[in-house]
Amino acid sequence: MILPSSSAEDDAPSRTALPLAYLATGLAMVAFAGNSLLCRAALRHTAIDPATFTSLRLASGAASTWLLVRARGGAVGGSWISALFLFAYAAGFSFAYRSLPAALGAFLLFASVQATMVLAGLRRGERLAGRQWGGLVLALAGLVGLLVPGLTAPPLAASGLMLAAGAAWGCYSLRSRGAGDALGATAGNFLRAAPLALGLSLLGRPWARVDPAGAGLAALSGALASGLGYALWYAAMGRLRATAAATVQLSVPVLTALAGVVLLGEPVTPRLVGASLAILVGLALVLRGPAAGSRGLEGLDRGV
Repeated sequence: MILPSSSAEDDAPSRTALPLAYLATGLAMVAFAGNSLLCRAALRHTAIDPATFTSLRLASGAASTWLLVRARGGAVGGSWISALFLFAYAAGFSFAYRSLPAALGAFLLFASVQATMVLAGLRRGERLAGRQWGGLVLALAGLVGLLVPGLTAPPLAASGLMLAAGAAWGCYSLRSRGAGDALGATAGNFLRAAPLALGLSLLGRPWARVDPAGAGLAALSGALASGLGYALWYAAMGRLRATAAATVQLSVPVLTALAGVVLLGEPVTPRLVGASLAILVGLALVLRGPAAGSRGLEGLDRGV
């Protein structure tokens, strides 16, 4: 999800508003994890195909965010370039989950999004402290360890699709920096991305499959886990410190992994545990920034 640029309010959150901000943040993290679980469950246990799932997800997300914008009397914004990145993320996400377990997909997506953000910051002239460089190396080592060929290695094609989806979401988040009305921009981007997904579905019409269960999971993913989850995240951002908001997103892959084991019966392998810990610890070191006085990456927008 998009993290708006930090402001004075981020550094001095109201004590009375913090409980609501924490509740909204927790619900948003559950919603983000739910996207992986709903997509994986739909493609594994129902007849729906990835293109149709993407179309229904984006269409229901467009409807829910548009209704939220209208309910508060706002205006729809966004752009076609951002919508293209949103579509690329959603399509890559769905096709990758044909083969990837929910937990592994979430870790790959999260690592790719954060790596995209960090690289963008370095390109803009941001600097990493020594501890942050160490964290970046540790996270990359964990990613390599996860993907290196072996008995428990994930499919490379699906892994590549999920990494590309993460990069697309990272670019989408970067383009959304400084948006005055983040929810209005999100609604507009969903409205533009939905026809692109419909075009993909038309191209894949010979392989199209759908059933009520799959359509229902796609609608839940779009309307609740995406639309409502994004709205909750935006509501929380004005009350949380920027670094806290970035770090709390580390919980999303962990929540997805635990729920995947409990709800979907997915296995937990030593490779997944070891590599995931390396990625999480490494990214935490990068996101937390230098101990004091150095210019790091805390000001970056970050997405999940």
